Amino acid sequence: MNDPWTNRWNERYAKEEFAFGTKPNEYLKERLEGLSPGSILFPAEGEGRNAVFAAKLGWKVSAFDISIEGKKKALKLAEDNGVQIDYRVLSELHPSEYEPERFDAIALIYAHFPANIKSSYHRTLGTFLRPNGIVIFEAFSKKHIDYVMKDERVGGPKDIESLFSIRELQEDFPNYESLELVEKEIELNEGLFHNGKGSVIRFAGRKPRGL
Repeated sequence: MNDPWTNRWNERYAKEEFAFGTKPNEYLKERLEGLSPGSILFPAEGEGRNAVFAAKLGWKVSAFDISIEGKKKALKLAEDNGVQIDYRVLSELHPSEYEPERFDAIALIYAHFPANIKSSYHRTLGTFLRPNGIVIFEAFSKKHIDYVMKDERVGGPKDIESLFSIRELQEDFPNYESLELVEKEIELNEGLFHNGKGSVIRFAGRKPRGL
């Protein structure tokens, strides 16, 4: 895993401060508090703030990321909060990594996978979700390119192909019941790297039976 992408995140997460803070993402918090706890997967979970929050609500939590430094901080955060999470370090996501239809929810919170794999990862993740399971998604929209170019404090990719559109989400999660699918401007206040106005897509979708 000695590549520039992995090294970038290891360097960021190796610092003492939590890059995006220790409080959960507000959209995730809002959505999880309206659901009964079950099993949940957090892809690209970084330092564990969202996974630990879910575990404190009673969810059985699995997570993965490319960064070993992220895992170290996530497990320490879980220990400090008296919860346990299953956290794997994966250089690539394979369809065999988790059992089919294992999870009741999958939370993709600023999981900006590289542009050439993001849609295939979404489709693979969908196979891990049970029928009637919920996808919870918040990430930067393609309009965000204008925001980050004006103010780097808000964070996010600077290449438009790594950003998302509503159409892409509809194609990546076809036939899901849309509980919410919006593009909107929000004010971010998450740790060191998400601060200021940004454009995001929020998606909550229920996987249909037979998919």
